[in-house]
Amino acid sequence: MSLSNVFDIAGSGMNAQSIRMNTTASNIANADSASSSVDETYRARKPWFEVMQQEFLSVNDQNQFSKLEGDTGVGVKVAAIVESDAPLQARFQPDHPMANEDGYVYYPNVNVVEEMTDMMSSSRSYQMNVEVLKTAKQMLQRTLALGE
Repeated sequence: MSLSNVFDIAGSGMNAQSIRMNTTASNIANADSASSSVDETYRARKPWFEVMQQEFLSVNDQNQFSKLEGDTGVGVKVAAIVESDAPLQARFQPDHPMANEDGYVYYPNVNVVEEMTDMMSSSRSYQMNVEVLKTAKQMLQRTLALGE
């Protein structure tokens, strides 16, 4: 693995953690939104990460290229943003303006404590990827300084 791959891997990690922070912020912002029906209620969203695999090419006996599936990861990508299937919170509040005919108001399935923990985790992961980029940059600068 070359040093330039480190920049790609850390950059993809920073991008993925940025998307994770954005979805977490969206969940927290909508944690107290009320609705009169289950279908209209906001549901917590989580990013689903996937490892980007490096494809290797080899030349066979007939001088044709063929793909070799390698297990070398070259970064991470967000494959999808999925909605949580946890049950929504139904509260009996007949005096609420958003109450349905039975007097229930539906609130999202967002756990604010879990979301804050997720936010701290994604923030730390983002910071670690920044440190990896800084270290790789320093290594390249020192390598160039050897040639002087």
